[in-house]
Amino acid sequence: MNGQNIKKAAAVISYIEAHLNEKLDLDTVANALCYSKYHLHRIFTDTVGMTPHHYIRRRQLTEAAKLLVFSEKPVMEIALIAGYESQQAFASVFKSMYKQTPIEYRQHAAFYPLQLELPLKETPTAPDEIGWEISYGVPEDIPRWMDFAALVADRFPCLEEGSHLEQVRQHIRRQQALVIRDGPAIIGAAAFSCQTGSIDFLAVHPQYRRYGTAKALVDFLMCGLFTGREISITTFRQGDKADPGQREEYLGLGFVQGELLTEFGYPTQRLILPSKQEKGDYE
Repeated sequence: MNGQNIKKAAAVISYIEAHLNEKLDLDTVANALCYSKYHLHRIFTDTVGMTPHHYIRRRQLTEAAKLLVFSEKPVMEIALIAGYESQQAFASVFKSMYKQTPIEYRQHAAFYPLQLELPLKETPTAPDEIGWEISYGVPEDIPRWMDFAALVADRFPCLEEGSHLEQVRQHIRRQQALVIRDGPAIIGAAAFSCQTGSIDFLAVHPQYRRYGTAKALVDFLMCGLFTGREISITTFRQGDKADPGQREEYLGLGFVQGELLTEFGYPTQRLILPSKQEKGDYE
């Protein structure tokens, strides 16, 4: 992992966070930081796992959602703060990501983030040095798990901190939680149910997503805990603009499409990973 690229990506994030209330695009950020926009796009995407455009949009909409719930500012004013020139344009993009209009979201008054500020790990350990040591979570891991959950909020629509905290406690108590660490920090985690054969939480730190971390967790489950059984997981439906790429990742791991669901008012789909007997050797 290139330390210089991490510093550059962190500088991009710092600039975006300091100018969230302005109209931001790739050219603006690149010019401000004296990078070519092509260089900035490449190092940011490689480091963060999403394009600058997607990070900016998700962060600005998250801050807009916060204002809708926790302030009385008019929707038009919030649209301008989020960098949109019209309420109509803002409402269209907001609904595509939150599945509600800004007015409906304000009425429901239940804030959840599409993307929180992403603090990058300055000196991440190379994947071959970590060795993907997977262990069961313990109660002492809970604060770090919750810090980790904030980093991967983009993967979990409607994630509510208090509810998730209680679920984590239950999974750890039942020894149904797995973690991968880089030093003390959690960089990958999975919570599962032996009774239902479901993965209830599966996430990887953005800086480690392209190194097979999710596959290591799924392999551990399939080859150790769910041998001979299928497992399932829920994710974004096909075409959901809020999907940061999670659905494609799961399909790439061998999951196949199952039934359409609605969870916490959000449209999702169950994906199923067949057992070895059903699909042959799992790779």
